[in-house]
Amino acid sequence: MGMGWASHAAEAAKPLNFINDIEPILTKASCNSGGCHAKAGVGQRGFRLSVLGFEPQEDYEHIVKEGKGRRVFPAAPDQSLLLLKAANIMPHGGGKRLAPDSEEFRTVVQWINEGMVYERESDPKIVAVEVEPARITLKAGSQQQLKVRARYSDGSVRDVSRTALYEANDKSMAEASEEGLVTLHDLPGNVAVMVRYSGLVSVCSISVPLGAPVDRLPPSRNFIDELVFANLKRIGIPPSEVCDDSTFLRRVSLDIAGRLPTEEEAEAFLKNPDPAKRDAVIEALLRSPGYADFFAGKWAMLLHNKRDLESDTVSNFAFHAWIRDSLLANTPYDVIVRDLLAATGEVSTNPAVAWFKRVKEPRQQVEDVAQLFLGVRMQCAQCHHHPFERWGQQDYYSLAAFFSQIGRKLSSTPEEETIFHKRGTAQTENKKTRQQVRPAGLGGGPLEIAPDEDPRLKLADWMREKTNPFFAKALVNRYWKHFFRRGLVDPEDDLRDTNPPTNPELLDALAAKFVESGYDLKELIRTLTRSTAYQLSSVPNAHNETDPQNFSRYYPRRLPAEVLLDAIDTLTGSPTNFPDLPPGTRAVSLPDNSYNRTTALLKVFGRPEGLSVCECERVDSASLSQSLHLLNSADLKAKVSGPNGRADRLMKANGTDAEKIRSLYLTAFARLPSAEEMQEAEGYLKRSVTDAAGQPLDPAKAKRRSLEDLIWALLNTKEFFYNH
Repeated sequence: MGMGWASHAAEAAKPLNFINDIEPILTKASCNSGGCHAKAGVGQRGFRLSVLGFEPQEDYEHIVKEGKGRRVFPAAPDQSLLLLKAANIMPHGGGKRLAPDSEEFRTVVQWINEGMVYERESDPKIVAVEVEPARITLKAGSQQQLKVRARYSDGSVRDVSRTALYEANDKSMAEASEEGLVTLHDLPGNVAVMVRYSGLVSVCSISVPLGAPVDRLPPSRNFIDELVFANLKRIGIPPSEVCDDSTFLRRVSLDIAGRLPTEEEAEAFLKNPDPAKRDAVIEALLRSPGYADFFAGKWAMLLHNKRDLESDTVSNFAFHAWIRDSLLANTPYDVIVRDLLAATGEVSTNPAVAWFKRVKEPRQQVEDVAQLFLGVRMQCAQCHHHPFERWGQQDYYSLAAFFSQIGRKLSSTPEEETIFHKRGTAQTENKKTRQQVRPAGLGGGPLEIAPDEDPRLKLADWMREKTNPFFAKALVNRYWKHFFRRGLVDPEDDLRDTNPPTNPELLDALAAKFVESGYDLKELIRTLTRSTAYQLSSVPNAHNETDPQNFSRYYPRRLPAEVLLDAIDTLTGSPTNFPDLPPGTRAVSLPDNSYNRTTALLKVFGRPEGLSVCECERVDSASLSQSLHLLNSADLKAKVSGPNGRADRLMKANGTDAEKIRSLYLTAFARLPSAEEMQEAEGYLKRSVTDAAGQPLDPAKAKRRSLEDLIWALLNTKEFFYNH
């Protein structure tokens, strides 16, 4: 055992207390897990413990003083109900949690025998948990035993490897046993193992190299490429080649503006010899209304712009328009957030107040703000300490206090409210301690806020401080996921020490660049899409097909429901008409969720309802109903074969079959058909077609039906269905 690690003999010689010695045993045995005696509010069979032991004083009271003192038996410690149940000597619904011959069982016996001390004034307190190794590189398929030590206030160090809890953040890459033995699977990349002990956490970061030679790298265009390629070289995963022009144009148009490039745009781009043409396309897309439409829809759903009543229509439209106009004008992100959080007045004069119509309860306000704008999930901390984080109830209510002075009154507009700041002391009650808590940013001390000052403005000020470790990182990670399919931290809104980024240096650099730019959203998108990393091909090479997290290639993803509907409308030439909106309105421009109920494809393909700030509400997995909809939907059939649709217009247009096929491929894929595709499609358009009675159709009718079939076939391909 290394220097500074306490021996078992020395540990045994020290008198025991509940906090340092018993609570960790209960946690390791899962006695205080949510599925056992820490079940919300009730515990299990009359015995209740705090979640993961974050309230040791309460647990001590429940064990020692409740149940008429039957849970511990000082006269015969090993006959205590606490131990008889845990060892399953007396029937126990949770089964055997402690073996009678184990060190943990003997420790509990000794503690009872010593008088069941909660904590002595002279007892050292735990100050840190350290895992060894903290960072290591291991081969795929190998194993590593972790060692954990706890540091105490008196300078002592204790080996707590047996009692610590272990969990890998990516089960597809690694698993950790109860004893801390980490077993790696075959996937290369970076994985973290969280170690938890006595309310504190530490992380072991493991790099798993593939080890392939990386002799040649694509050219780096900015710091993103330098950091992505440095990581790929370190772990030995060669990246794919840069994608071709057609793929790039289609990809970036879908990602920035939520639409397919037009046939004319595709043809012009492919003919353009200018080496800077990709940057020019990015700029054109960022200037286009399509960018604001697409991202306004994204933010409107995350900000609960949902229609529960018909009276919500006016505020929904106004709120969506406010977001869209802010994006179109490239209003700095910190200003948008400030305008939202501190909104006052009524919808007719300040549409941002519509958010407070949807999010009325302080609980939802604090949880939504933390998750959406800080990347911190605070829901657990309302009732107990966050199991994987450092945030507890005091942190929760300190953040909630910023929203304590929001006033509401009826406005001059029917069914609407006026939001205002109530003069008074900003504070809220901690439901656990019954103490008043003043506003404080996460990790900071209480703020002095005058009664006339709106505390929400102070919250916005704290958020946009350059030293804030959450605000910028949460946004750049969210946008990274939008353009690269997977966040540097995944899930994208769960930034915590125990869920580290796969490329920490890159996340830090992106956040710093975002702050330096003045929170410029367009500049962030420009930086992401100009990078070679974004422009890599989705076609894997011999080494990176199973790379899930290092961005050695572009990860294909299914088109979102709104984008898919617009793409189908574009290819078929038959736009969808939406109630109460002008003809030609795109699906990505829809202001709220009400259109999911009137348009089957949006519902089937998982357009969000705006119920959650989590992007996981959007369904992006395939289903049988989706396949059947594309194959058999009457709406889709009507689009393909309807009058004035693309097939109809192509039939009436001059030009050869080859030119019409070329037009369809440019529209659907932003590329020209291959020679084989052209030959097959031309042959199909020349085929003879019979009617239901088996009689040959008129050549014109046969050609039209074949064109319809070709369009239907193209929109049912994976190449059409995916952004790749």
